[in-house]
Amino acid sequence: MATPDDFVPVAVTSRSGVDESVHFGAVVCLGPTGAIEFAAGNPHALVYPRSSTKPMQALAMVRSGLDLPSELLALVCASHDGTPLHTDAARRILGTVGLDESALLNTASMPLDAASERELIRAGVAPSPITMNCSGKHSGMLATCVHQRWSLTDYLQQEHPLQLAITHAVDDVAGERHTHIGTDGCGAPAHMISMLGLARSFAAIASGRAGTAGERVYEAMTSHPQMVGGERRDVTQLMRTIPGLMAKDGADGVFAGALPDGRAVAVKIADGGDRARPPVMLAALTALDIDVDAAAALVQAPILGHGKPVGEVRAVLR
Repeated sequence: MATPDDFVPVAVTSRSGVDESVHFGAVVCLGPTGAIEFAAGNPHALVYPRSSTKPMQALAMVRSGLDLPSELLALVCASHDGTPLHTDAARRILGTVGLDESALLNTASMPLDAASERELIRAGVAPSPITMNCSGKHSGMLATCVHQRWSLTDYLQQEHPLQLAITHAVDDVAGERHTHIGTDGCGAPAHMISMLGLARSFAAIASGRAGTAGERVYEAMTSHPQMVGGERRDVTQLMRTIPGLMAKDGADGVFAGALPDGRAVAVKIADGGDRARPPVMLAALTALDIDVDAAAALVQAPILGHGKPVGEVRAVLR
């Protein structure tokens, strides 16, 4: 498990010209050979990647026979905004195997997208699994189960064949055995691996070392970044503006990304907050000589005072 000693200062928040808050975290950056080129904090710190595990989960599904168009496979890898674009795609995934949203076992939730949430509230629609940000992943899980003739009512159990396949895939691309399996916010198993293992996982998928299934996951995410997050989400903007980058955010301050040449990064903000995550991710990419100029202005939310920008969150990696 992560300990306080695993983390160091990685970002500072300023307000009206004065530094106000310090954010601790851990960062690991891998070069093309897989060697650590930069680290802040403990690169071996054990973390739940949370939704940053989704590309590995999708990898296992494709290896198990899931065969979807690229746009829909991207949604399987997503923590989506819950807009009609996303929920319609989740229904399409379910429809490929003759299911509907009643088969979903993920937690009911309103959309992450505020406008979509307001629209549903005005219409009197209650939180549901289909509008929850993980419904693409769960739709893919169900479609995989139908393909394999696995049971549908217990697909979230750790010993279900689907989850065993996912565990094998996580361990495979991480280059290490998971240390623990908990329960994620959506109800699916959540694997604990090291920061180094998380970065290696993304490098394996982006570089092609994870095989044909990994190549399909990489192509889906990078070709349809709007499906992986949403129009204003930092993960989508990073993939749109940094050529070749595959990236995925995760709850509790996690972010990971990789390029086809094997360069990869993993970020964890210690207290689980997301405010420092984008600037630290940009700094980590910069440490690998990746040009982030086109992304910088799009992924950093300003610190507001009376509704106007009065400060910033800046990375302090060293």
